[in-house]
Amino acid sequence: MAENKVTILDFKHKKENGGKITMLTAYDCPMARLIDSAGIDAVLVGDSVGMVVLGYDSTVRVTMEEMIHHCKAVRRGVTRAFLIGDMPFMSYQVSDEDAVRNAGRFVKEAGCEAVKVEGGREVSSRVSAIIDAGIPVLGHIGLTPQTASKLGGYRVQGRSAESAGRLIDDAAVLEKAGCFALVLECVPASLAGKITGNAGIPTIGIGAGRHCDGQVLVTHDIIGYFDKFIPKFVKQYAKISGTILEAVRDFKNETESGSFPGDEHSF
Repeated sequence: MAENKVTILDFKHKKENGGKITMLTAYDCPMARLIDSAGIDAVLVGDSVGMVVLGYDSTVRVTMEEMIHHCKAVRRGVTRAFLIGDMPFMSYQVSDEDAVRNAGRFVKEAGCEAVKVEGGREVSSRVSAIIDAGIPVLGHIGLTPQTASKLGGYRVQGRSAESAGRLIDDAAVLEKAGCFALVLECVPASLAGKITGNAGIPTIGIGAGRHCDGQVLVTHDIIGYFDKFIPKFVKQYAKISGTILEAVRDFKNETESGSFPGDEHSF
């Protein structure tokens, strides 16, 4: 294990000292290794794997077995960053017992150091039960993709006074339940700033403005690998899908023309 291994205390210290937490997603070992080498604080094996890797039309179809599989792969590539597994739809909603059992699989089988759970006060008992079992929990409020249909689709949350008040209360409930940090997704920047100021735990934004204590994005989005759609809150730092397409076409053309393999590629 790396000497400068990131822990929950590092998240806490960054909030206290005004530092920013960095988090990205990974779903396989090679990508995890690159992200870890770049010095990112935390790697999230998100249920977004369903859309950007497995080809599903939402995150709802992702199973526990799929999540464990991808978490195991990412674990092999991460030595320094803090590793978090995303609990998929229906892995924690039914009961506290189910929640603890499935959270335990992320730690015991996949080597994760924490789990992420979507929802506010309605999942507070699940969060408490998982934490009581010795497993840290990252909360997630605002736009919660697993229940997007209930929220009216993939829409910004907290625009009305009532909705904003509910999110502020949810953040307080999850902090009291023991979450070590909160993801705020698709929340107006001013509201995210208010929640961040009120919270004694770090907030990590995704489409929630610059006032959060950190930022998380889907890696496939920021490198331009997943090009089906680009969320408004994403900044693309590269566009590798075009590079990959060009390389594949060059291979096809050179193979068909007979210029590959050349003498230098032969024994």
